[in-house]
Amino acid sequence: MHRLIENGLMFGNLIRVDSPILVERYNRALQHLTRRETALAEFHIDISGYSPEVGAELGDDQYLNHAGVNRQFILLTTDQKTAPLLNAKFSTSRGILKQFIQDNEAELFALTTRDAVAGELVNSVYDVDTPRKLFDIRKVTVEADTTKGTVATAKKLRDMISEFKTKPDAWFDDVLIGRMITLAKKTGDVTRNPVTLASAEFGQDNFWTAHFGGIYIFRGVEHPAAIIHGDKSALKDLPIAFEFDFEERRGIAKFLQLNDLAEPIVKARGVDAAAILHQKMDFMVAEVASTMGEDLTGATRRDLRALGRRYATLLPEAWQGLAALARWAEEGGPWPKISADHPAYFYTLRAKDHADADLVNMLLAELSPLDIRQLFICHKETFYKTYAGWSDEKRSYVVDFLVREYQVDKAGTREALFGHEATMEEPVAAPVRPTGPWTNNGGYEIRHDVIERVGPWGRIGGK
Repeated sequence: MHRLIENGLMFGNLIRVDSPILVERYNRALQHLTRRETALAEFHIDISGYSPEVGAELGDDQYLNHAGVNRQFILLTTDQKTAPLLNAKFSTSRGILKQFIQDNEAELFALTTRDAVAGELVNSVYDVDTPRKLFDIRKVTVEADTTKGTVATAKKLRDMISEFKTKPDAWFDDVLIGRMITLAKKTGDVTRNPVTLASAEFGQDNFWTAHFGGIYIFRGVEHPAAIIHGDKSALKDLPIAFEFDFEERRGIAKFLQLNDLAEPIVKARGVDAAAILHQKMDFMVAEVASTMGEDLTGATRRDLRALGRRYATLLPEAWQGLAALARWAEEGGPWPKISADHPAYFYTLRAKDHADADLVNMLLAELSPLDIRQLFICHKETFYKTYAGWSDEKRSYVVDFLVREYQVDKAGTREALFGHEATMEEPVAAPVRPTGPWTNNGGYEIRHDVIERVGPWGRIGGK
């Protein structure tokens, strides 16, 4: 993994903690949450305050995430909102923490100038020893305060102020006034500078969890289902209508279609579908070439085309399917029939524009693992596990590609691959040869009604 770390592809954007004051605050918060401390003088933390160096020192990568639920966090600075979340057990955790920091940025900035803020993502489940307990998680509440209890103390002071203003003869209550003065010394003037954190509750209808080998739970859709990375027979009696494992491609495809969660890349607005398809094909060529021992360091598109010709007979069926689709997109070739059973099927999809687009793209990344760019962007946990099993030739190519093609413009790449343009008038299709279900109207146009009815690769069931 050293190559990934050196190039900022692993543990990138972590926050450096190297001042004695911040280390002392971190230890105070760590003691407050876990009754443990670190002897390190400098280390790095993620958005939750987890440090891989501290984890190694303590021999516990889950020291802020016991049993993988109710993740605890330590905030030393609001800059942590840009950091990644390491060792994620739930796909929603980073988004919740980021939203909480953004919603309370001014308050957290003020609090962290004097102390660390420690907290927890709380739900009603403390241990997921059985898969059914995952379905008991309905919402997550963020609870946070400084290690000195500044927020709770400020609330007490506000309550006392309210009592003082409404209680008859409060001016003669020396005990109440004395307690107010004592608390004000700790909190400052809460009437002018309120010390409050907005309550934060987040629904947990649709999410991915790393527990039990990886499960995608979709409850907040019209047709709920659980999609399991592994043998679903080992997870019995789940309280959901449908269960699919990754071998049940037709079932997953039907689930995505019925809930209107995904769309074909070639139908997406504002994207260069042919370029995306060719890049996916290059990744497949790189996979074959690396298994043949080819040196892929610095390999260009031209180099990969040459390698593709050299190993044409070894290229997977998924490559052939994408090539046929690219020919249709670029040259007006025949429309390829790519059913859900075809290895190329999930490589041709991306999430539609909806609240769970990131989760769907995460699922699609696992279903199309040879697309190393999408796997890195959408599912880093799986990317790192997969990377560990690659040959050195492929590792070298992948790192070089991500540094050269992705790191230079992360936002632009994400927008090009997964962004959505506003709805506009349907464009006129380009003229194509009459080799598919076309109608003649001064040139051949695609019959959109047929595509909408059966999908551009035949019926989802492959019939």
